[in-house]
Amino acid sequence: MNYDFDWSVVTAALPQLLRGLATTLEIALITIVISMVLAVPLAVARMAQIAIIRWVAQIYIEIFRCTPLLVQLFWIFYALPALTGIAIPGFASAIIALTANLTAFMAEAYRSGFQAIPKEQVEAGKMLRLNRLQQLQHIIVPQALRQQVPVILSLNISMFKDTALVSTIAVGDLMFKANTLATESYKALELFTIAAIIYFLIAFPASLLTSYLERRGQLAATRRGPLAKPQKPVLTGAPT
Repeated sequence: MNYDFDWSVVTAALPQLLRGLATTLEIALITIVISMVLAVPLAVARMAQIAIIRWVAQIYIEIFRCTPLLVQLFWIFYALPALTGIAIPGFASAIIALTANLTAFMAEAYRSGFQAIPKEQVEAGKMLRLNRLQQLQHIIVPQALRQQVPVILSLNISMFKDTALVSTIAVGDLMFKANTLATESYKALELFTIAAIIYFLIAFPASLLTSYLERRGQLAATRRGPLAKPQKPVLTGAPT
């Protein structure tokens, strides 16, 4: 079977694909910013000493980690309006679903980083009369974020690729534009190929950065060695 390649369709479609890419990047950026903020209190709740708070946080995390993102997206776009009687636009539904999903994964990454902070540093913060919020702000969160940067970047890369799912609810992202143009021109091979290349050109440099940071972190851990002494707490802007 011979296929008549026509790459000129890509040139004609490129402006629309770039507009779709702008929507994709807008969704990704909003989702990442909101998720990184919301994941902090969720991770703290996941480690709370009060059982009911800890259980609620764990239930939320497990629901969004153990169900497909596409199902979550459809539930928010189709089922939630049926339940509440309030119609939610596709763009808003995409933001809500992606944020709820990424927050669950980000919270677990944060929790791992929080638990890796040496207890001696937390105790030192208590000796400095820092309350729990100040300990989180000046000691725990800054160091946990630095330790978990590779994991956070990996989660963000995965989320960026998952934005392609929002095309299923008619959000005009890169994938939606490519699919629409492919249907109109009957040139699916060319258009989906260029869409894949665009996703790759954005995700691949971030993936290289993630790998570099992972190697640097492993090298730093090797140099410190298993018997390294605990460091003094690093107080980022802490009151004196």
